[in-house]
Amino acid sequence: MKFLFENESFSFETLRAAGFANYGGAELGEVVVTARAIRDGDEDDWHREWKATAQRVEALGEKARASGHRVSAREAFLRASNYYRTAEFFLRENPADDPEVTELSARSHDTFAAAAGLLDTPVVPMRIPYQGTSLPGYLYLVDDSGAARPTVIYNSGYDSTLEESYFAIAAAALSRGYNVLAFDGPGQGASLREQRLVFRPDWEAVITPVVDYALTRPEIKPDAIALFGYSLGGYLVARAAAFEHRVAAIVLDDGVFDFSAAFRNSLPPFLSSWISEGRDDAAVPVLTMMAQANLHIRWAMNNGIWAMGASSAADLIRKTTDYTLDGVAERIDCPTLILDAENDQFLKGQPQLVEKALNAPTTLVTLTEAEGAGEHCHIGAMSRAHSVIFDWLDDVVAG
Repeated sequence: MKFLFENESFSFETLRAAGFANYGGAELGEVVVTARAIRDGDEDDWHREWKATAQRVEALGEKARASGHRVSAREAFLRASNYYRTAEFFLRENPADDPEVTELSARSHDTFAAAAGLLDTPVVPMRIPYQGTSLPGYLYLVDDSGAARPTVIYNSGYDSTLEESYFAIAAAALSRGYNVLAFDGPGQGASLREQRLVFRPDWEAVITPVVDYALTRPEIKPDAIALFGYSLGGYLVARAAAFEHRVAAIVLDDGVFDFSAAFRNSLPPFLSSWISEGRDDAAVPVLTMMAQANLHIRWAMNNGIWAMGASSAADLIRKTTDYTLDGVAERIDCPTLILDAENDQFLKGQPQLVEKALNAPTTLVTLTEAEGAGEHCHIGAMSRAHSVIFDWLDDVVAG
């Protein structure tokens, strides 16, 4: 599905930003006029125009807040947070030390925090103890009654952030009576940007402390906790559930059996062999050439080198081979909803591999191009995806 751009990466990321309009994360007119000022595939234009839109919308929020217009301020801050995240997205030449990455990420966080304080339902900022440090998070509550409710633990993916959790799952959950516990794990959001924690394949080491924390909260019903994995989170959640058995169900949006397929499928066989054999002197120049010619490949490699703590693109691709459910999938014992996107441009076919590997009760649902839900993670069709997810959770967990 091409949306406002021919460039595949620009099209997808614009659809992603616009798709959050369902829950107040975008205004279609703002998206269209911003995209109109961006030359197709020009990363400098992308950064400049999305930042300008974010700044303008944030200013609207500040003005509304100063005038006592709570709802208008909240709506503007939610949109600004999403636009700042979008502006930062392609800044991957040296993200660990780029002051603009730091600034835009901080603005996305701060505008979301301002919006969260103006929501009609409670949002509790928190820190989850984790291996001598802590992970940032939010607990979204249905109300302030203190009643124990079914709760979804949100686990994001390769590039998503804590602030995105509201649009990706929390708003839909709250309207249906579910709390949401969201966090930035290693390799994600503020845990990566501020603490420099990188991804790890043994994600049970991350989820178990999160579940430990959840069980200390009286608002969370202990026998009605579901894990939700978004994008790469579909692998991370499944891996964790193979070892963490205190959860009632898992939702994989979408299913990922072997994350390395996202890279391997775009490489010629000889290059994959060189990388496997450690012939980086030959492989890295070819990978560099491919990255220069293709924005998606360039972004995926640069983001991964940063988020996975790799020394090179070849090292990154070797690291991704550890992100597989091979040998552990059979240990998952809770009901599992596996979503599949008909036109997934990154991980097509992976949900079917997950379904085949599991012994646990599984439900595989393919959402299609014809219903506008065929893109990766069903971007642009959030309501359709959420209806599938929560109707299933209502029957399996809440019921």
